[in-house]
Amino acid sequence: MVLSRFWLAIFISSIAFVVFSLFVGNSYTIDYVLNGKKDEPILISEKYLNQVPVFIKDSIKNAPDQTIVVNRDTLNADTTYVYKSKTVKIFSGIQKSDGLLPTCKNTLLDLILPLIAYLAFFCGLMELLIISGAAEKLAKKLSPMFTKVFPSVPKNHESISYMTLNFAANFLGLDSAATPFGLKAMQSLQEINPEKDKASDAQIMFMCLHAAGLTLIPTSIIGYRAAENASNPADVMLPCIITSFIGTIAAFIIVGIRQKINFKSASLVVALMTIIAAIVGLLFYVNTLDLIGKNFFTSNLSGLMLVAIIGFTLIFSFINEKKFVAQDTTIFDTFVTGANNGLQTGVKIFPYVMGMLVAISFFRNSGLFELISNGLSFAFSNIGVSKEITDSLPVAMLRPFSSGGSRGFMIDSMRMFGPDSFTGRLSCIFQCSAETTFYVIAVYFGSINIKNTRYTLSTMLLVDLVCVLAAIFVASWFF
Repeated sequence: MVLSRFWLAIFISSIAFVVFSLFVGNSYTIDYVLNGKKDEPILISEKYLNQVPVFIKDSIKNAPDQTIVVNRDTLNADTTYVYKSKTVKIFSGIQKSDGLLPTCKNTLLDLILPLIAYLAFFCGLMELLIISGAAEKLAKKLSPMFTKVFPSVPKNHESISYMTLNFAANFLGLDSAATPFGLKAMQSLQEINPEKDKASDAQIMFMCLHAAGLTLIPTSIIGYRAAENASNPADVMLPCIITSFIGTIAAFIIVGIRQKINFKSASLVVALMTIIAAIVGLLFYVNTLDLIGKNFFTSNLSGLMLVAIIGFTLIFSFINEKKFVAQDTTIFDTFVTGANNGLQTGVKIFPYVMGMLVAISFFRNSGLFELISNGLSFAFSNIGVSKEITDSLPVAMLRPFSSGGSRGFMIDSMRMFGPDSFTGRLSCIFQCSAETTFYVIAVYFGSINIKNTRYTLSTMLLVDLVCVLAAIFVASWFF
């Protein structure tokens, strides 16, 4: 219900803002909101040739394609004049994201189809884990801890192994693997959910822990920093780990209090201390490496772990091939069956993802998001927040809505202020330490037809806020 109302709110408010801007003269056309494409120039005015300044008129006549670009607009980088069909069209500024119709198309072509491919492959592997008995063995090993965090989940339940694989994939920055494992975990938890249209406690806990995104190797962030010629692309690695760990602990505490989890459980404390020790140990090891060593380690660890998971699954399945024979199937046929399930899941979640991304696209292109963002930056600057922080806030604000949009702001901040500036580094930490909240909710709950998400959205947004505050504190401490 909360997600539905939020979706309606941003859609309706964006439409109202677009119509208002058109009628008060702040916008010349609304076509770009519907049909425009990201980074295309925006049409801001149209005049007859005799209405433009003389030097523009003369330049247009002399230009071979009757198009000129003038770098004299103080508010926008370029103003382009195009003479066509007896009028001069004036373009200035660029579009923040694809319009409504291109977003519908690109959601299918650029997001859902690749996601379906990932789902098919990893769901095929997970079917092998189930039939071979590997999932059951993993669940038995981890049950003592998971039953404390997820008391409503039966001991040795298969969802434990799926959640473990999802957390591990997130931990190693394996986004392509994390989503299929997570969807499988949600489907498994749905089987023991007594109210099928209402999120269970276990599903909410899993979603919030997943959204906190505890990450060890922020591979993509390091790659973007290297592309922008940062002096040490991996210098944000430790701040990213600390920030995401704080977010994960915050998610566990917030949801745990709501669900009355026993925080004094010995097995829970041991598990938490083990995770902390593992993170600290790896950090100490990474800090002993030189720059080339760090880059080599961070770029290969995630890939090696993914290969290890695939290799283990296939070898374990081969060793236990008799279990496949007992079910009158083969290892390959089992993989195909799982892949087919992944395909069906991808098709099922498409409407949920498309609906959410279209609303976000409209929100960004309407100018309402930019107005809110600028207003908050102004308010923060007036209460003493440094400009270095306020300049990076658009990344934090957009992250819950759009990973691609916040990534664009992150890259832009590194290019504008420098990758080694405080703003550039803080933007990277913001990007790494939170999840695309609305997209994740649409995908995960959409895959199992959950309509009542209860307090999931509010909790995840609160965790996002904790991550933002933690990122600012950690970045100020390190840099």
